[in-house]
Amino acid sequence: MRKLALFAAAAWLLLAAILISPQSAEAKNKIWTGRVVHVSTTNIKVYNPTGHQTLSFLLLPKFKNVFSDNGKTTYQMAKIHNGMYVKVWYDQGFLGARHADKIYVINNGAMIKS
Repeated sequence: MRKLALFAAAAWLLLAAILISPQSAEAKNKIWTGRVVHVSTTNIKVYNPTGHQTLSFLLLPKFKNVFSDNGKTTYQMAKIHNGMYVKVWYDQGFLGARHADKIYVINNGAMIKS
């Protein structure tokens, strides 16, 4: 009986260690490129024409990581609108929600005017 209790306790500790451990490195630095279909204060949807797929990304409050394609110029999120081509760096959480980490505006025809 004592061995069974020790085994059960060890199994619970192993399960807790797996659930509490940090995310693996492969969940970082995923990139999605395409045309903005929808943008709001809480999310952005980007359509990739080569894969014919649209992905939605959550934006954290006060999201400020919008850059030019060379990474030197920053933009306000309010400058992003439908039809712009962007590259989204994102990570995907434990429950499957995609969070945008950085958004790069691909400069095709200088669509953003500072």
